[in-house]
Amino acid sequence: MLDRKWIRQNQQQVQRVAEQKGMDFPVAQFIASDDERLRLLRETETLREERNRTSREAASLLRCGDQAGAERAKALVKRINEALSRTEAALRAAETLCDELLLRAPNIVSADTPIGASDADNVEIKRVGEPAQRDFPLKDHVELGELHGMIDIARGVKTAGSRQYYLKGAGVELHRAVQQLAVDLLVAKGFTLLEVPLTARRGAFVNTGYFPQGEAQSYRLADEERWLAGTAEVPLVSYLDNDIVDVYAPIKLAAASLCFRSEVGSTGRDVRGLYRVHQFAKVEQVIVCEADLAKSEQLFREITENAEDLLQLLELPYRLVAVCTGDMSPKTYKQIDIETWMPSRLAYGETHSSSHLLDFQARRSRIRYRDEAGELRFCHTLNNTAVASPRILIPLLEYHQQEDGSICIPRALQAYMNGRERLVPHP
Repeated sequence: MLDRKWIRQNQQQVQRVAEQKGMDFPVAQFIASDDERLRLLRETETLREERNRTSREAASLLRCGDQAGAERAKALVKRINEALSRTEAALRAAETLCDELLLRAPNIVSADTPIGASDADNVEIKRVGEPAQRDFPLKDHVELGELHGMIDIARGVKTAGSRQYYLKGAGVELHRAVQQLAVDLLVAKGFTLLEVPLTARRGAFVNTGYFPQGEAQSYRLADEERWLAGTAEVPLVSYLDNDIVDVYAPIKLAAASLCFRSEVGSTGRDVRGLYRVHQFAKVEQVIVCEADLAKSEQLFREITENAEDLLQLLELPYRLVAVCTGDMSPKTYKQIDIETWMPSRLAYGETHSSSHLLDFQARRSRIRYRDEAGELRFCHTLNNTAVASPRILIPLLEYHQQEDGSICIPRALQAYMNGRERLVPHP
């Protein structure tokens, strides 16, 4: 959430960013709404002062024995209270409208964020590793999964509907292995591991910037004001909700959790296989730190490098792209996606994402710290997907397949796979 005063002082910039992000945020309407809120606030305060003054006068007149004067003053207090009641109701309505509009204001973007309309305008930053050329016909992850008895999409669809699946045997082992590898990597880097709720109240989604714009992408529990989380970022940030924290050393939190996403609007996109599914697992990293841009930028690089470290351990080629304005979240100040080479797509596919949010989430969530002068300030927050599965299984299976249909297991995963060096097809 942006500061109201800051929006008033930077109206053109806020409107420009909203347009660049493809959002409908009418700055002029917000300013007019805020003007009305301020007018009603002043009127309410004036009426309260007048009521209190008149009440004191009535009491004074009564003590002096002026019964008639006291009754006139009491009658005036009654009329003021009636006017105050109407003004307070109007103020509450104005505050509600203003708050609703404020929640739709986008975060500003960094100076090095590319301007663009869609992911086609994202800008490659670097590549690590070049895709190996194979001289045999490649199978995609669905064919490999069926060959090895690891993936059963047909029964997943039969049981739970579209974009559902079963993992079996070695597929489950790989799914869990990459998660545990990511968890161990983050714990070794000083992250505190949390087991988090899979559901959260609406306020948690609003405070982390996922609602109101992203509400259609989330599953709501019937007859309850709770939703299934699409990322552990929501409960991890909410863990510090309304706290005054010590960020002398950055707070580093991580979680491995099931996640759920409705994928509204993705009809016909990535329909084959495990790329875009409704249920998946993520290992998420969140950092909360002081509002020092140089320090939070360094931490942003660190969480991105953590994800890179994992891909290097998985021996997969990947690239980093700077996400453009039209492809980034309304809440995001700066975003870098990591795309891993997926042979069946003959292209890189997104597997990780890093986001820098400045104090946007912390302002909504009221996560604060005291600076060196003892003043309360809102923290900066950052997050990154260390790994998401089963999507990571796409490049893992496809890139490490061999001509005989076997799949080599990267050295870093072998300890999590009972020492196995390769998977061989079922006879």
